[in-house]
Amino acid sequence: MSAPSLVLLAAGGTGGHLFPAQALATELAARGVAIELATDERAANYAKEFPARRIHPLPAATPSGGSPLKKLGALFTLGRGVLAARGMIGKTRPDAIVGFGGYPTVPPMLAGSMLGVTTILHEQNGVMGRANKFLAGRATAIATGFAEVRGVEGKLADKATHVGNPVRAAVIAAAATPFRWAATEGVLRVLVFGGSQGARVMSDVAPAALSALPPEMRARLRVVQQARLEDVERVRHRYEDSGIEAVVEPFFSDLPARMAESHLVISRSGASTVAELGVIGRPSILVPLPGAIDQDQAANAETLMKIGAAKLLPQSEFIPRRLTQEIEQLMNDPAWLTSAAAAAKSAGIPDAAARLAALVGRVARLAEFKES
Repeated sequence: MSAPSLVLLAAGGTGGHLFPAQALATELAARGVAIELATDERAANYAKEFPARRIHPLPAATPSGGSPLKKLGALFTLGRGVLAARGMIGKTRPDAIVGFGGYPTVPPMLAGSMLGVTTILHEQNGVMGRANKFLAGRATAIATGFAEVRGVEGKLADKATHVGNPVRAAVIAAAATPFRWAATEGVLRVLVFGGSQGARVMSDVAPAALSALPPEMRARLRVVQQARLEDVERVRHRYEDSGIEAVVEPFFSDLPARMAESHLVISRSGASTVAELGVIGRPSILVPLPGAIDQDQAANAETLMKIGAAKLLPQSEFIPRRLTQEIEQLMNDPAWLTSAAAAAKSAGIPDAAARLAALVGRVARLAEFKES
């Protein structure tokens, strides 16, 4: 019996990169493909549950921002990462390398292309990130999370395939919960969170905005908010003082299930969050991360806003008074919630992991996919 094909996944940094890599790993492993993970040393510490037979920590850094000396140091670190990756790839001999963006992807993807290994990029956002831009010309194929991605044009578009953003099994399970708005009950269940790294602005704005609602509306609210550890107590006290029933924690391991239980999600608009909103089918008020060079979160949010699935508020407009007005309007006329939930659901791609796995199998000519 021949040995299974080996696919090396390259992902690091935040959950936004690791979650889709994990979903692909699960899909490929179900086919009998062996999985290994190349990541940066920081992510290796919290990727221990990743479904890979081996995890390879590699030196990586971000050569953007900071002083020229820091940029030079980051480039030197990336160079060390490429050398380490060449040695690792030479020993493991993967059939394909799939990168999920971010600078931790650069060493294994660049080393793999130098060694003639099939390399596939997955771009989760509506704007191609800087690391992926650097790697795109060398990649064998490009997979995209959105149908339209700024930066994927010309020759890059010729090797691009829209597959969607793979989501975790917990998201697929949560998607089985239909959206229900009980007009007779009148309760509005609101979920607030700020992405995998949290967002202080959510703790500053959401409690103040909801507390400013009329008393009869506050009595109808059921809030679940994920807040940074240092913000948890003040957020809890604000809701308690306003008579709002709320659960506030620094982390929810069952966030997809919480999303499915909600009528409205207030959050950042990272690629994974937008994909999960689509698969589960929930209305949202999205506040893109400001200051990003690529403005990727703004592009992500626009995809849902354009189809009526979300309201987009730039952070400069995300102030208590404005959010109070938005929530009050929804509670007085909740028809938008139902239509937005349906619109979000229509944009979801629950089988994105299977689509990406099929692309990897086809491009890399993996034996496990030849009979499909």
